[in-house]
Amino acid sequence: MSLSSARLDRFARHIVLPEVGGAGQVRLAEARVAVIGLGGIGSPALQYLAASGIGQLALVDDDVVDVSNLQRQTIFTTRDVGHGKAVSARRWLANFDDSLVIDVSDARITPENAPSLIAGADVVLDGTDNFATRLAVSDACVAAGIPLLSAAVGRFQGQVGAFAGHLPDQACYRCFVGDAFDAEDCDTCADDGMLGAMAGWTGSFAALQAIKVVLAGTAALGDPGWGKLHVLDGLEPGMRTIRIAKDPGCKTCGSAA
Repeated sequence: MSLSSARLDRFARHIVLPEVGGAGQVRLAEARVAVIGLGGIGSPALQYLAASGIGQLALVDDDVVDVSNLQRQTIFTTRDVGHGKAVSARRWLANFDDSLVIDVSDARITPENAPSLIAGADVVLDGTDNFATRLAVSDACVAAGIPLLSAAVGRFQGQVGAFAGHLPDQACYRCFVGDAFDAEDCDTCADDGMLGAMAGWTGSFAALQAIKVVLAGTAALGDPGWGKLHVLDGLEPGMRTIRIAKDPGCKTCGSAA
């Protein structure tokens, strides 16, 4: 694959980076990223993934835009209120870069449909808001051999973890949280609140990690950091990193699988 002169101009500031270069930019153009959940995390992550030159994006979200979303979900505007998030996100992407290949789904992701919704992705970025959905996505990623970036945010704290549970020595998301969760077993920003800029920091950091995953083996942007959970603190501010060990008894990626 080669880049047109217009694409070379668009991504010139990437290409001059030795850690990306022309080969890295071509790899980004060839890549497919699935973004599950287009809310506080998925919205800014999607903007920076598109801006980076990721060529194909699969968008999954069954929700509609509410006026209360606009405080942190920066991809949407007042005119999107009442419309589906996936379709609204595709409209933003079409206005931003009409060269992108976009697939959208407004289905609620389940263990049954997750495999088809992430099929063909080089990496999945999950920004959904409940454990049942996150575990369904993680299980599908392990089965398909697709790396997963799982991100969460609330109040003044964000979390971004990189999981490659399909690899023999790496943890999956279920190793991290276990499996004793109900569908509604998550705090919500409606109850606890959230600083909008915190969602932006977490989402953009998740996009950076996704770009690292895509470029691994092609460019020298850095180690994807499998099994590491980065905790972002908006009040200090600062970031700390936790290592997630593979659970030998994990029913998804362990010996019990």
